[in-house]
Amino acid sequence: MYPNLVERFIKYVKTETRSDATSKTTPTTQTQVDFAHELKKELETIGMSDVFYNDENGFVIATLPSNTDKNVRSMGFIAHMDTADFNAENVNPQFVENYDGVSDIALDKEGKFKLTVTDFPNLANYKGQTLITTDGSTLLGADDKSGIAEIMTAMEYLIKHPEIKHGKVMVAFGPDEEIGIGADKFKVEDFPVDFAYTMDGGPVGELQFETFSAAQADISIEGKNVHPGTAKNTMVNALQVAIDLHDKLPKDEVPEKTDGYEGFFHLLQLDGVPDEATMTYIIRDHSREKFEAKKAYIQSIVDEMNKDFGQERISINIFDQYYNMREVIEKDMSIIDLVDEAMRKLDIEPNKAPVRGGTDGSKISYMGLPTPNIFAGGENMHGRFEFVAVESMEKATSLIVEIVKLNETK
Repeated sequence: MYPNLVERFIKYVKTETRSDATSKTTPTTQTQVDFAHELKKELETIGMSDVFYNDENGFVIATLPSNTDKNVRSMGFIAHMDTADFNAENVNPQFVENYDGVSDIALDKEGKFKLTVTDFPNLANYKGQTLITTDGSTLLGADDKSGIAEIMTAMEYLIKHPEIKHGKVMVAFGPDEEIGIGADKFKVEDFPVDFAYTMDGGPVGELQFETFSAAQADISIEGKNVHPGTAKNTMVNALQVAIDLHDKLPKDEVPEKTDGYEGFFHLLQLDGVPDEATMTYIIRDHSREKFEAKKAYIQSIVDEMNKDFGQERISINIFDQYYNMREVIEKDMSIIDLVDEAMRKLDIEPNKAPVRGGTDGSKISYMGLPTPNIFAGGENMHGRFEFVAVESMEKATSLIVEIVKLNETK
């Protein structure tokens, strides 16, 4: 049904497009710029209209004009070009056809790296399907090049089948999602639709409109380093201060001990010597009230410790990153109902579990464009054990087409 889908995906994942959190450019890497221009050419080739690349934010945008006389809502589909910070050079995808659902899958020739049902019980869901895996030395890049391939293929299909009536559909492929800054410069005025979806979820069925609210806390600690032999009542070991601060946080509110709607404090980085140290936390919660309470709590720890020192040895900078998109989307759940109905028409069971993370849609929704998230098919993202089933990508592509088709009847 979609003869170009897999070929497209393989071509995309073999193109290295990691983002770089240390870069000050937009996009943060030239490889993303180059990939964007390739996607621009492809959008033009398949027959999309008004294709353009925005130098200011790195987004490629295109339009599929309406072909119906009905006054229907316009919609958009969005995916990101960058991959995570794991080796993404010389990606060598491997195919496992008619997987039996129980066997280990050796990724490298030596058998050092394996996909096993013991470690990854989700493999059992793919019996009889064709899996695309890595060779054990890189990530795959299904996050989110499966999303790009699915959107591109769905648009191509709709263009080749003008008998399918639809309203205006726009697509956007953007940079730097993996480092959390890609959507910051997204311009809603360049994407004039009533609502949109990111194709950036995981397994088949995911329909996500609840995310974390997110903040980062950067902490600097000023120690006092003297010779350890004469340190009594004089030394202030910045590393020990960092440990003491960390120990004051709730021990069970960490990623490895939480799930569902439970939020956490995550110590992302700790660097230093006795004289000075820095810490970075990310703070997450679905509840805005609990989110604000978490930020206030870590601030109170710093304030109390500085009070005990009798001076400000610890400084903290807390800044918000994104918010739970539900606060926007729940004002009009029809865009969720639309996907729910489309999924059920394709015999896909919707899974509306909350995202324990965020998507570009988290930020874009707060820009005034409601943008929930839909599955793109990949599993075990961001590492050598990543894989995607061909059938999952086919279902995601069919879902895009079905959403567009169904919207025209509303």
